[in-house]
Amino acid sequence: MTYLSTGMFVKLDEYMDIMPNYAAFLEKNPDIKAMLTAVDGHIYYVPQTVVTSTYQPVMMYNMPWIEKLGIEPPTTLDAFVDMLRMFRDQDMNGNGDPNDEIPMSVMSAYLPYMFGPAFGLDLVSGFYADDEGVVHYAAYESENYRNYLTFLNGLYNEGLLEVEFTSLNRDQITERCANDLTGVTYDFSWQMSTLYSAQYPEYDGTKGIIVGAAPLSGDYPGAYIGRNPVSGVFGVNSKSGKIELAVKMLDYVMSEEAQDLYVWGMEGLTYEVKDGNREYLPRCTEDTIWYQGLGINAPNMPSQQSAEATAVLLAPWHVQAIADMEAPYARAPFPNVYSTEDEVSTISMYLTDLTTYVDERAVAFICGYASIEDEFDSYIETLKGMQVEELIKVKQAQYDRYAAALK
Repeated sequence: MTYLSTGMFVKLDEYMDIMPNYAAFLEKNPDIKAMLTAVDGHIYYVPQTVVTSTYQPVMMYNMPWIEKLGIEPPTTLDAFVDMLRMFRDQDMNGNGDPNDEIPMSVMSAYLPYMFGPAFGLDLVSGFYADDEGVVHYAAYESENYRNYLTFLNGLYNEGLLEVEFTSLNRDQITERCANDLTGVTYDFSWQMSTLYSAQYPEYDGTKGIIVGAAPLSGDYPGAYIGRNPVSGVFGVNSKSGKIELAVKMLDYVMSEEAQDLYVWGMEGLTYEVKDGNREYLPRCTEDTIWYQGLGINAPNMPSQQSAEATAVLLAPWHVQAIADMEAPYARAPFPNVYSTEDEVSTISMYLTDLTTYVDERAVAFICGYASIEDEFDSYIETLKGMQVEELIKVKQAQYDRYAAALK
């Protein structure tokens, strides 16, 4: 809003008579329209969007291990813990050593995605609105957040969450897959076939090895927290000598014709049609720089990410797994909303320190450096002293503006 209040950008909603494509997009996507509606009620930008209900971070299991145990992928926290214990205690990879299995290999950043929803928490967004439109800060929800930390501390104490979980990275997980050492991971679902399953010598593309499954439920139903659909914005400089031409350019980019070109390119050059379905030609999958040079899937454009165009790059089992276990459980994150200058001041003053403190204490509670029983109440009081309730008020005001714009 600081930029917009100076008049730097054109109010695009005042040009909708020459932006029919963008007007149609906004009508079709009221949630995005609400996010783009500024405090003054105007719309200044055309968005770049990403998919939000597919290709998000999800639970992934070593399916040969699951099959060896003769069980189904777990759907509850209790069943999940039972499975991890079996992974820990048995020679799952069949190499004769029952002690080299690592039950779960998950980067610390994904633990909130993995377990938060089962405790009624959106720890990914941090702030979230309940069904009544009341905003909460997940790490300030004393009972549910305490239960979440207690659960993770239990995993840590049993050796089901490894000691060095805070430093684990994707390369290390990939290496573990290559040596069949781990039973569970959590990552963007794109990685199921393209990275993790591909590490196994026996993988031939027809059946997944590291395969996604439904989220875990606890006292609350399991869910997958998606991304915010708006990943970038593009506006028109109000000092331009060709405002109308620039506005028309943005409108064309939002048209179905332009988006189809952006995603697929041209038939015979970048894709072909087989049995009524489009498929990229080999050069597109082999030479990313070449097809991005044509403007296809190039970054930093007002583009609308296509789940269909992503699916053609994946093995059929992978596409089916995503359809079965991801979209049905997707939950929207807290929306991106414009801030007033006063709100920016409050957020800048308090949020960074608050987030740092929450992250540090989470590790301490999970690893047992701090006692949940003895120190959690003090943690809640410290958050209050760090003005968490002022931040909640700011986020409530923002959510209320978003909800009003949505209506």
